[in-house]
Amino acid sequence: MNITLRQAIAGFIHYQTAAGRSPYTLRNYRTSFAKLHIYLADKETPDPAFADITRAQLIDFFVWLREDYIATPGGVAPRPACKLAPKSILNIHADLSALWRWAVDEGFLTTNIVRTIEPPDPGEPTVDPLTQENLEAMLAVCDQKKTWKAIGAQQLGAIADRDRCILLLLIDTGMRASELCNLRIADIDMTRNRITVHHGKGDKDRFVQFGKRAAKSLWRYLTPRLPTQPDDYLITVGPKDDQRPMDRRALGLQLARIGERAGVADVYPHRFRHTFAITYLRNGGDLFTLQALLGHSDLAMVRRYARIAQTDIARAHAKASPVDNWRL
Repeated sequence: MNITLRQAIAGFIHYQTAAGRSPYTLRNYRTSFAKLHIYLADKETPDPAFADITRAQLIDFFVWLREDYIATPGGVAPRPACKLAPKSILNIHADLSALWRWAVDEGFLTTNIVRTIEPPDPGEPTVDPLTQENLEAMLAVCDQKKTWKAIGAQQLGAIADRDRCILLLLIDTGMRASELCNLRIADIDMTRNRITVHHGKGDKDRFVQFGKRAAKSLWRYLTPRLPTQPDDYLITVGPKDDQRPMDRRALGLQLARIGERAGVADVYPHRFRHTFAITYLRNGGDLFTLQALLGHSDLAMVRRYARIAQTDIARAHAKASPVDNWRL
């Protein structure tokens, strides 16, 4: 049976939906495949027979992505059009490989030709962690809302408690934005200061821990909402009688606003994850535990964090070396 590219994509998305992939994963698949459609449409073959797509065409597609395609970035802050980052092209390579692998498993193809194309090297990611001063400034912004004398001051206080809780949970657990937004009350274990993260990346569950100060903030945020139901979302927006779960976009916007008021540039959810990982290693944490806490399938990214932390240690020693400072 020779299906078209569109039919293959529809079948693959249907299969991944049945497998329980998150809406964000499905959206990323569709975005990657849409780029292939754009490229093929320029070649006057918008919906070719799937089996007729050649390795040479896909190589040309990746060259086009690297040299000619101009992306319009999404996200919470407006950014100018730009070329795709190497990591984005690597993600598209992985998504296409998953599509071709599914087609082989289903008997539509005999070979996954994407795997014969060397994936692009994403290079070392730029990681700029938040500082202690950054966090203190943002927490101060949250606390300022409680001092405002205005109509709705009680609601502002609730928002302040929520935002403080968000900041501390993100920095103390290393959770992804989607993981925080998807948390429900039943996922919180206040006795063991532990959170169960369901359906993380790769559809895997894991545990993350939080400390005493984050626990105090969490308790303060939840107390006015009692009684709660186990299925209630943890992080919500809206008035008390119309609570709705906060989504990733709203979370990103709120963090960006807090950062702007605190004078901290480039505040976005994943930057808290970077900060957690690097600070964890700076404070003596080990790679394997960090891998489990972050939910990474391998040590590649964790080792990158380790290299950054080790560089920091080397710089700190160069500055504080007793022998050098005492001129022994």
